[in-house]
Amino acid sequence: MEQITSAQNNKIKNANKLKKKRDRDKTGQALIEGIHLIEEAQQSGITIQQLFVIEPDRTDEALLNYAHETYEINMKVAEALSGTVTPQGFFAVIDKPQYDVSKAQQVLLIDRIQDPGNLGTLIRTADAAGLDLIVMEKGTADPYQDKVMRASQGSIFHIPVVTEDLANYMNNFDGPVYGTALENAVSFKEIESQSTFALLLGNEGEGVNQELLQQTTKNLIIPIYGKAESLNVAIAGSILLYQLKG
Repeated sequence: MEQITSAQNNKIKNANKLKKKRDRDKTGQALIEGIHLIEEAQQSGITIQQLFVIEPDRTDEALLNYAHETYEINMKVAEALSGTVTPQGFFAVIDKPQYDVSKAQQVLLIDRIQDPGNLGTLIRTADAAGLDLIVMEKGTADPYQDKVMRASQGSIFHIPVVTEDLANYMNNFDGPVYGTALENAVSFKEIESQSTFALLLGNEGEGVNQELLQQTTKNLIIPIYGKAESLNVAIAGSILLYQLKG
């Protein structure tokens, strides 16, 4: 197995470039860190182009063989690749998966959510609730950003996540679309569980784009019984998804 001992090595430099969304979009690849995420990618059949590990002899052989190329790295290289202060020593360059989204019946729609923790949590919840698809408006945080992937706990590899024009998607969706709004909204408890639905969640500060709200079947509100001004979007989304799932 080839060893890489310098952070200036071209393979390391190219992997590091994938920390930028522009380079992820251009190459169709992403850099993932940590054994848990890498194993989730492997189990989900995601293509691992390159695997970089500090201790290959203490790494599962099936994973080493699964990757197209495997390299042994030292701590200096791991620190150069890492998004955390104390790197675990496992990194992989993956091909971002392509999905057929035409048959999705239960869909989460995300309008420009910015916080990586919120987006990752929503991906994880949508996965847990067994949804078919997440569709994001342009301007939403990138799902292949390190913090989003970590917050998703690997769910990013279990559920299709795509970026599309939401107005267009909603127009063609064959089922009810529920928005989240304070005005012209009904209590979420009035909504029965159903087999086909889309749920639309909006930006942390601005909420859902008003033009999109005019396209929804119904808008839902979660009552606030205490003094909190509002619910965090990931929490609100989780409550609503499970209400719709029943």
